[in-house]
Amino acid sequence: MGEDNLIIQMENVFFSYPYSEAPVLDRLNFKLKKGDKLGLIGHNGSGKTTFMHLIMGLLMPSSGTIRIYGKPVKTEKDFRIVREKIGLLFQHADDQLFSPTVLEDVAFGPLNLGKTPDQAREISIQTLEKLNLQGFKNRITHKLSGGEKKLVSLATVLVMQPEVLLLDEPTTGLDEATKERIIRILNSLDISYIIVSHEYDFLARTTNQISNMEKGQIFHNGNLTLHKHYHRHKMGKVPHKHEE
Repeated sequence: MGEDNLIIQMENVFFSYPYSEAPVLDRLNFKLKKGDKLGLIGHNGSGKTTFMHLIMGLLMPSSGTIRIYGKPVKTEKDFRIVREKIGLLFQHADDQLFSPTVLEDVAFGPLNLGKTPDQAREISIQTLEKLNLQGFKNRITHKLSGGEKKLVSLATVLVMQPEVLLLDEPTTGLDEATKERIIRILNSLDISYIIVSHEYDFLARTTNQISNMEKGQIFHNGNLTLHKHYHRHKMGKVPHKHEE
């Protein structure tokens, strides 16, 4: 793919928190192209969430350049446009959900984009139906289970019809049935996305490449040609390649 297919580009991005001596991101270079479905792994504190928050403009780099669709983004005005095209699923659903009912939470984004209340309601109900959450619209958000909250959080992102998804640990703490639902949803999407996860099997079933974040850098591990089932040998449940 050529440069025209670049969606996200980071050039020499440096970021550190005021209370930390070591940088979180250290002259990081990164590209996401149209069609990429990237899994990102790394130990706790390696900067994966910070990386996603920089893309969304929730944090600003100390130095370096972030380009979205080829255009440098620096100001809050720039990032407001970015947020109309790129959706972020937060690691913790309670950071995403704040309205009394599920329908109000899902409709909040479309209303912010200027949809009428009727239009926002219609697109929200359609989104809930696609996620098999059609019976949820009048549910009280804070009374949902952890898995239900995660699915509703995903609905609040997908209702915006993003061109790119950023998902931060989307399966943490979920039961197997909810994980399977999320896998089916992601595999049905024809958009690019980045998934941060510690769960290799989940990434093997939802992404086409995996990269590793370490020491403030992202290292590309190559395209995924991994077995998508479990093995009873020393590799355990870690995705791996077999010699030809």
